Amino acid sequence: MRRGELAITHNLTTTGPRASIRRAPAEGSFVANPGAQALRRLLERPELLVMPCCYDGLSARLIERAGFPLSFMSGFSVAAARLGLPDTGLISYGEMLDQGRAILESVSIPVIGDGDTGYGNAANVERTVEGYARAGFAAIMIEDQVAPKRCGHTQGKDVIARDDAIARLKAALRARDSGADILILARTDARATLGLEEALWRMEAFEALGADILFLEAPNTRAEMEAFNRRVTAPTMANLIHGGRTPVLTATELEALGYRIAAYPLALIGAAVAAMEQALEALKQGTMPEAQAGFGHLLDIVGFDAYNQRLNKD
Repeated sequence: MRRGELAITHNLTTTGPRASIRRAPAEGSFVANPGAQALRRLLERPELLVMPCCYDGLSARLIERAGFPLSFMSGFSVAAARLGLPDTGLISYGEMLDQGRAILESVSIPVIGDGDTGYGNAANVERTVEGYARAGFAAIMIEDQVAPKRCGHTQGKDVIARDDAIARLKAALRARDSGADILILARTDARATLGLEEALWRMEAFEALGADILFLEAPNTRAEMEAFNRRVTAPTMANLIHGGRTPVLTATELEALGYRIAAYPLALIGAAVAAMEQALEALKQGTMPEAQAGFGHLLDIVGFDAYNQRLNKD
């Protein structure tokens, strides 16, 4: 079956190949979302978008200060940092939304939010998308895992049936098309459980439905990554984890394959854990850790100067 001849037996309205990201709705109960607008502009650029992932206000601010144009709120990292728990569906919609608001208040760059499975049925999915849009997320990722979900690079995950996956994404798209100014990042985890061809079918189906960005989780080889980008025309995202299932390619290699976004979900929290363990070992030995930010640098990062200037305005 050639591209454009995808048969989807779920009463879909296909949009065909899309040359650009759809515009924000002109009307509705939602205000225009600067984050979504900024992300649309970024996706119109030809170069790969390197996207470190954040988990709190501090990590998000460091990403922005380093000059990166966007970030992603990682569900794995938020579950670990906020709760000290694994990414297995234990963190709630309310906790993720609360963490997201803190992140969004700390930066001006667009942030994509991890929406997991949408936290329930179709009505829950719509509410999740609407809540993330009101909070100011530029996009929301919705996946096709069975709830409770788990990290895409771990054992024991499963995906819902095709019809259910399509229904879930349609609920997310309804929320967007009803006025929520937010992009929809559609994810499939079918590669690990049902094989590459099923994962590619779902990606084509999600594109036909109108998803703005596509994410095939955990391709095992470079050839699989290349096949994914050949089969779809919407912007695609790669997910790079040290020790994960997907080959860790360079930004140049990813761009050559056709990816538009390269996400690094655990780079910052992994580096933070390693640094904290080293610092704790030094303290255990009775010495001050040497590899730490200076006090003045910390004051600058969190904005003490700006705070003092505000107090002294009058």
